[in-house]
Amino acid sequence: MKPNDGLTRRQFNLSIGALGGAALLPRRVLAAGATAGKTKVILVRDATVLDEKGKSKQTVVLKMLDDAVAALTGKKGLEAWKTFLRPSDVVGIKTNRWTYLPTTEAVESALQQRVLDVGVKAQDVAIDDHGVLENPVFQRATALINARPMRSHHWSGVGSLIKNYIMFSPNPSSWHDDSCADLAGVWNLPIVKGKTRLNVLVMLTPQFHGVGPHSFNPKYVWSYHGLIVGFDPVACDSVGLRIIEAKRRAFFGEERPLAPPAKHITLADTRHHLGTTDPAKIEIVRIGYDKDSWI
Repeated sequence: MKPNDGLTRRQFNLSIGALGGAALLPRRVLAAGATAGKTKVILVRDATVLDEKGKSKQTVVLKMLDDAVAALTGKKGLEAWKTFLRPSDVVGIKTNRWTYLPTTEAVESALQQRVLDVGVKAQDVAIDDHGVLENPVFQRATALINARPMRSHHWSGVGSLIKNYIMFSPNPSSWHDDSCADLAGVWNLPIVKGKTRLNVLVMLTPQFHGVGPHSFNPKYVWSYHGLIVGFDPVACDSVGLRIIEAKRRAFFGEERPLAPPAKHITLADTRHHLGTTDPAKIEIVRIGYDKDSWI
């Protein structure tokens, strides 16, 4: 296979990377999250997770994560976490620090606590976002946990799990072409490839609409009280996207497509083979609060 006149070298390289897409996630992790040929995605919600100021409570978040991981693996307690983490691992927890809607300290602290509970040494755990390339723990990481909030996004339609790894690129803006269509290619970078053990799409207070770069308006943020957890980032993102789209229809009273469309999620499946977006291949396991789930 070689580039032809209609294919740029970057596109060619991304196509070659896509051929190995199935290797981007550890096989034992993928197997644990599959049931009868379907990919498990856990939607866990708790109406008490936010306090009166809208801040998430770590104790409730921790229980939500434990319940989700148990449903995902079929194990209970720490045994569930030990199915994809080992005491010998070096773990980078990749979060998102956007001022208006960060991953939240509660989610970060809960994930860090469980990594330490598994037996990983404190010096072998780090939480970071923009500094991942310079962070010594991330540089030698054997395992990554991917956690970020779901929100509308000026360049990619939505900012979610797939896009969260853009900071592992030395030149993040180089992935903005064509509405960030090839973001899944970031997952082929050596610092990332094959290391992701868990994905947590934070849906506690997602943003479903925005206009312009770095747009934030509390009017378009709502208390959903949820987390979407899974081993397949594409499946998790596709479920989150469907919830965002449903909320937009309800809020605007009409079909209001995201602009730009979140095409990178579909292409993560069809072009890069990172995971699945096919609803027929995704088993959504619901835990807890189910009012206005939008899916």
